[in-house]
Amino acid sequence: MHIAVIGNGIVGTCCAAWLQRDGHQVTFIDPLGPAEATSFGNAGSLSPSACLPVGMPGMWKKVPRWLLDPLGPLTVRWWYAPIVAPWIARFLQASTPAEVTRIATAMRGLLAPIFDCYEPLLQRANATGLMRRSGCLYVYSGEAVARQWAWGMRLRRSLGVEMRDVQEDELVTLEPDLKGRFRFGILAPENGSTLDPAAMTRALFDQCVADGAKVMRARVTDLRIKGGSVTGITLDNGETIETEGVVLAGGAWSAKLAAQLGPAIPLETQRGYHVTVESNNLALRHTVMAVEHNMMVNPMRMGLRLAGSVEFAGLKAPPDMRRAAALLERGRQMFPHLDTSRTSEWMGHRPCLPDSMPAIGPAPRVDNAWFAFGHGHVGMCGAATTGREVAHLVAGRDTEVDLAPFSPTRFRRAA
Repeated sequence: MHIAVIGNGIVGTCCAAWLQRDGHQVTFIDPLGPAEATSFGNAGSLSPSACLPVGMPGMWKKVPRWLLDPLGPLTVRWWYAPIVAPWIARFLQASTPAEVTRIATAMRGLLAPIFDCYEPLLQRANATGLMRRSGCLYVYSGEAVARQWAWGMRLRRSLGVEMRDVQEDELVTLEPDLKGRFRFGILAPENGSTLDPAAMTRALFDQCVADGAKVMRARVTDLRIKGGSVTGITLDNGETIETEGVVLAGGAWSAKLAAQLGPAIPLETQRGYHVTVESNNLALRHTVMAVEHNMMVNPMRMGLRLAGSVEFAGLKAPPDMRRAAALLERGRQMFPHLDTSRTSEWMGHRPCLPDSMPAIGPAPRVDNAWFAFGHGHVGMCGAATTGREVAHLVAGRDTEVDLAPFSPTRFRRAA
C-alpha cells in the first residue's frame, strides 16, 4: 500500500520505519523537518519503568497550590483556564487508585519492549550508538521522604519493573556528583536513554528516505473521504495527493484531523520546557529523576538536559522562558558545582490525553486510517512499540500489545 504518515516526529518516523519493513510505500507529510518540534526537546528517557500516569492518587490536593505558582510544576495561564478546565477534570478523574492501576498496567505493556522495538530500526539506520541502557536513578533527599511515593513504586514492582533500593553510600559510589543533596535512591536498571533525541529521530527518518520514503513539506488541511475510506489528502500548498492509507501521528496538532475520522478526542498540549547546560562539567552515568524537584536530568552529548514541568496555554501562546530559568535554578540547587556558563532553552508541545495514554488504533469512521498520537511524556519511550503495533494493524495481524486500553473511542465510551 501507499500510506501517508502525517507527522515526522519520533512516533510518525517509527511508524513509517515499521511499515517499510512490511513493504509499504510511505510518504511523510509535515510542515517541519524531522525532530523540529516536540521530539527535538525530549528529555531522552527510554524507560520501561515510566508506566505511571501523570495523574496520581491524591494529586487533586496539590493542584490548587500548584496553579497559584506561575513557575510551579503545573500551571495554567489565567485566560486559558476556562478552556482547559474540562480536560483537567477528566485528568483528575483518571487519578484514582483503581484507574491508575489500570492505566499503569496498559502502559507497562506498551513500554516493556522499548529496546526490542528500537534495536532493528537503529541497526538499519546504523545509529545504535545513540541508544544506551545505563539505567535510571530515582533520587530523594532521604528514605523517609521516598515513602511519599512508595505506592507508585510498589505498583511498578507489581507489574514486573525491576526497582532496587540504593542507600547513600552506594548512591555516592554510583554517582559521586549526587553527594550532599541526595541520601537515598531507587535504581531501575532496565531503563536507558538516548544521547540525542533529535539526532536519533533524524537518523531513523533519513533511513526511511533512503529506503524510498517520499517527503512533503506541507500541512494537511483536509482529508477526502469516499465510501468509508480516505482517498486523498489536501495540503495547504493547494496540492492533493492520493493515498491508500493514513497514519495520523501529528502529535499535539492531531485533533482537527482526528475529528474527521472519529469522535472528538480530548487532546491537549502540556507545554514542556528544558534547559541544556552545554558547559556541563558533571560526570553523570545514569539518567536521574529528582522526584522532589519534579525534574529529569539526562547527560547527553550536547550537554546536561534538565526537563520537567507542565504549562497549559494552548498551541499558539508564546513561551514563558521564566519556566526554563526555574529549571536551571533547580539544577543549580541539585548540583552547586554545576558549570552553567553556557546554556540553551526550549519549549515544546507534549500531546496529552487526560488518562496519560496515547490513542493507538483504527480510526472509527474509515477503514484505512490509524491513530498514533497523544504519547504525552513518553513519546520517545513509546514510539518504537507504537510503530510496530501500527504495522500489525495495517497488515491485519494480531498485535503483540493489548491495544484495547488505547482505543481512540475510549473517551466516547467514558462520556
